[in-house]
Amino acid sequence: MRIKSYLFPYLKDLIIDIVHVGSTSVEGLAAKPIIDFVIIIESYEIFPELVQRLNTLGYEHEGDGGIGERECFKRNVKDDFMQYHMYVCPKDSLELKRQIMFRDYLNMHEDAKCEYAALKESLAERFRHDIDSYVDGKHEFIENILKMAQEEDTNGKL
Repeated sequence: MRIKSYLFPYLKDLIIDIVHVGSTSVEGLAAKPIIDFVIIIESYEIFPELVQRLNTLGYEHEGDGGIGERECFKRNVKDDFMQYHMYVCPKDSLELKRQIMFRDYLNMHEDAKCEYAALKESLAERFRHDIDSYVDGKHEFIENILKMAQEEDTNGKL
């Protein structure tokens, strides 16, 4: 991920890692050409310094977008990276855990990945100009996958 190579040198003393999440992180899954990634921090104690550094690189903090423990950032200057959504989460964030569990489960379960791909395709066709309905249409499937992933994690399989 080129964006990680760009950001890491500026942030490495403040962060734990930068991880790829979302549909583009699931091998073979159809996805919009937009990368989702999370900058993982130890805790919110270093968040003000991280915001300041990201600001010097042209990123603006946009709040949590309605999801606790996940901070959204937007680049204010044009770059040559493919489109992306950038988030910051503390390492103990429930949202971070959910994103990683969902990604890992789909990467390990071909049947679930195929079912999700079919659902996304159907929703994209049905809600071509309504992103909110598209997202809402995926919610139940995602929650079910997360329950199964949690069960596997509890049983030591994930």
